[in-house]
Amino acid sequence: MSVCGEAVGAGSLPSELVVHIFSFLAAPDRLRASAACSHWRECLFYPALWPRLRLSLRVSPAERPRLEFLMRKCGWFVRELRVQFSADNYPTGGGGAAAGEGAAVAGDGEAPPPLSPRWLDLLRTYLELVLCVLSSVRNNRNLQKLSLFGDISILQQHGTISNTYLGKVDPDGKKIKQIQQLFEEILGNSRQLKWLSCGLMLQIVTPTSLSSLSNPIANTMEHLSLLDNHIPGNTTLITAVELERFVNLRSLALDFCDFTAEMARVLADSNHVPLHRLSLLVHSVSIMHKSLDNMPKDENWQALTRNSTNLRVYIMAFDVKSDDMLRILKPSIPLERIHFDSYVTCVSGAVVDLISRQYDKFLTHFILMNDVIDMSTFPDLSDNRNEDPLVLLAWRCTRLSLLAVHGYTVWAHNLIAIARLRGSDLKVLEVTEESIEFDQGELADQDVDPVHNFIEQVSLGLGRPWHAVMDIELLSVFTEPTRHFYREMQSFSEGI
Repeated sequence: MSVCGEAVGAGSLPSELVVHIFSFLAAPDRLRASAACSHWRECLFYPALWPRLRLSLRVSPAERPRLEFLMRKCGWFVRELRVQFSADNYPTGGGGAAAGEGAAVAGDGEAPPPLSPRWLDLLRTYLELVLCVLSSVRNNRNLQKLSLFGDISILQQHGTISNTYLGKVDPDGKKIKQIQQLFEEILGNSRQLKWLSCGLMLQIVTPTSLSSLSNPIANTMEHLSLLDNHIPGNTTLITAVELERFVNLRSLALDFCDFTAEMARVLADSNHVPLHRLSLLVHSVSIMHKSLDNMPKDENWQALTRNSTNLRVYIMAFDVKSDDMLRILKPSIPLERIHFDSYVTCVSGAVVDLISRQYDKFLTHFILMNDVIDMSTFPDLSDNRNEDPLVLLAWRCTRLSLLAVHGYTVWAHNLIAIARLRGSDLKVLEVTEESIEFDQGELADQDVDPVHNFIEQVSLGLGRPWHAVMDIELLSVFTEPTRHFYREMQSFSEGI
């Protein structure tokens, strides 16, 4: 084919047409198409093609060249940037239960346990990748949504990352200071920022970071999420006084110990727009170092819900004692979702019973995870099998749509009752096979296969085929706890 005697090929298409064609392609397909010719490569990074950039990065040196290329091309104009730093294949010598035990010892004034050289390399790489991302968007005034999550925070879930460790990879603290300065520079340069989320990013956010935001930007911010297990003792990333500037906030995510009665009063003020979503992470480490004395009282929740009638709350509790949970769960909290996850502390039947009584009009998601090492015996929530707390939860909470259980004993006949009570409205019912127990009477009946009959009865109750989860890692809700909280918080907040 030719026009006026000249050959027409891919390289001769007008840039506007190439960009329009690329707009119908997914990001990976655009990258592959750009290999056709240099002209197409030039068209690949038109700002119109990359309004948002969502990256899940392995903390690996191999990621750096690709990240630098992508951020150099898109960092100056992208409007939505979401980056998750994932530390896969955790090396031994500084993670897991041993790390948690070591952290407790270190907290008593002894030297922290040594991290392996591979851990130190991982930390070093993590700092380099964070610097690459932040330096690329420092002058981006079009940025509307910035979301950063450090999956490497698994290291610090028991407080294991200390200044001693960071000092080994950043002896003079220059990189940490540079990261903090870049983050404050991004906030100071922003002109359109509506969404700011920074979760467990190893000291990126400091108690003074938000002061870099101008009043006009703070006044128009719609979502704010600040979480960091690494900050010292009683330090908070945002105060009630600072929160007064965020009058247009519609969703908020904080450490529960940082959400005080004074903050609830600020959000309940008539000058503040109604809050729609509140996500709170209750962590045993935070409770250990901070006090629950300043948490909102029931009258504070009542005032907040009067101003924010559509407010819904999501709580994740990690290794929190039942006595503390009974203090935390005030009657007037509009609790829609709750997730218990533990390695050491188990949830009591009294807590489950309280939740079903107080939040029957709101609760839609209930997750109960117990990641015990000893799989031979699971705690049984029911003191009286005729009044199982999970069955009562299904009976009382008529809006329940997701129930997931692992590491607690769930009796087969109770699971059948739950399926019958909620029926097809229970969109997700996930229970691991090792959590299910049968009565001796059911097993003694030689005429009926108890397992087959059980699966059949649950399936009939739900109105769809159902099977127990064979492997905990196949649970849709099974991820590292803070990672799950971040993911759930994002969808919960975006679902306004």
